[in-house]
Amino acid sequence: MNHNTPLSPRPLRHLADVQRRVMSTAQLRAHGVSAADVAAHCRPEGPWQQLLPGVCLLHPGPPTSEERLHGALLYAGRPPAKVARTVPGQPGPGEPHAPYADALITGLAALALHRFSSAPPLLSLDRIDVLVPRTRRLRSTGFTRLVRTPALPTAVQITGVPVAPVPRALADAVAGLTEAGAVRRLLTEAVRGGHCEPAALVRELSQAKLLTRPHVVDAVDSLLAEGRAIAEDRLYRMVAEHGLPDPLWNVDLRLPGGPHLGGVDAYWPDQAVAIELDTRAPRQGLREGLREGLREDDDALWSEYARKREHLERLGITVVHLTPRKLRESLEQQATVVRTALMASTDRDPAAYVVVLPR
Repeated sequence: MNHNTPLSPRPLRHLADVQRRVMSTAQLRAHGVSAADVAAHCRPEGPWQQLLPGVCLLHPGPPTSEERLHGALLYAGRPPAKVARTVPGQPGPGEPHAPYADALITGLAALALHRFSSAPPLLSLDRIDVLVPRTRRLRSTGFTRLVRTPALPTAVQITGVPVAPVPRALADAVAGLTEAGAVRRLLTEAVRGGHCEPAALVRELSQAKLLTRPHVVDAVDSLLAEGRAIAEDRLYRMVAEHGLPDPLWNVDLRLPGGPHLGGVDAYWPDQAVAIELDTRAPRQGLREGLREGLREDDDALWSEYARKREHLERLGITVVHLTPRKLRESLEQQATVVRTALMASTDRDPAAYVVVLPR
C-alpha cells in the first residue's frame, strides 16, 4: 500500500476541513481504514501521526491550535465501546452520542476561546483542559488534561467547539495558577468585560474550594470592588439615559435625633424612594470559603440588611432592590421599575421625615 492508495470506498473529501483533519480510529475504521492501515500511515516519516491515543492527525506537520482542540475532544469525548456503533460526528437516527459527547474545553483554553486578552494564546498552552463526567475512566495524557465533575454545565458553542461557560472555565484555570497577578487579571477581565457576574464566579470558586488560597481571596476582593464600581456606573447611566430625576447619591438615612437607618445608593427625598444595590451576595460565599467560623457573622450581616429594609418600608420609604445582573441585562426595564415607584409615591401616605447625610 502506498500513499496514493485509496483508503476507503467512501473518499475522505471532507479532510480539507481543518477540523476533520483530526479523526479518531473509530471514524477511520468506519471509512474502511483498518488498524493496520492506520499504523502504516502513522509510522515515522509517514503521512499521518498519532496525536493522542485513538486519535490521528492526517498530515505530518505540527497540529494547529484548532486541531489540538478537536483532538483533545475526540480523545476525551469518545463514547464507551458498547455504544460506539456509528461514526462519531455522524450519529444515526436516535443515536445519542455526538463526536464530543460529554466533553467540554475548560480552563485557560476555554478562556482563550471566550476571547480573554489576559489568557495565553492557544498554541502557547502546554495542555488543554477538558471537562468530563466524574465517571469517565480515561486518563490525562499528552497535552490533554481531564478535569472531572459530577455534572457538566451547559456548553457554549464557539466556532464548533463545545466550551465551558466563563465562571466554570475561570475556576478550572485558577485551580492551576499560583501567580497572584495572573489570577487577578483573569477575574478582573471577566467582570469588566461583562463575561459574568461576580456572584456566579465566586460560587464556582467556592465550589472548587479555591477560596482558602490567599492569592485567590485577594483577587476576589479586587473583583468585588470592580463589580460594585461597574454596577454603580450602570446605575448612573440608567438615571441619565432614561430621563429619571436626579437622586441624592450614596447617602445615609437617620431619624431626627434618632438612630442610623442605614445607607442607600440613591434616594429621592420628595418621593421617599431609595435604591439598594445588591453587590454583597458574593461576599457571603467568599467569607464562608475563607473561614467556616464566619458563617454566623454572615447570618448577622444579612439579618441586619433585612431589618434595615423592613424598617425603611415601615417608615413609608420604598426600597427598590437592584442587582448588577439586572442592570447589565435589562437596564431599560429597571428604569421603568424605578419610574413606577417614583410615580406611585403620590398614592401613598407621606413617609416619615428622615435626615439625609453624605455617606
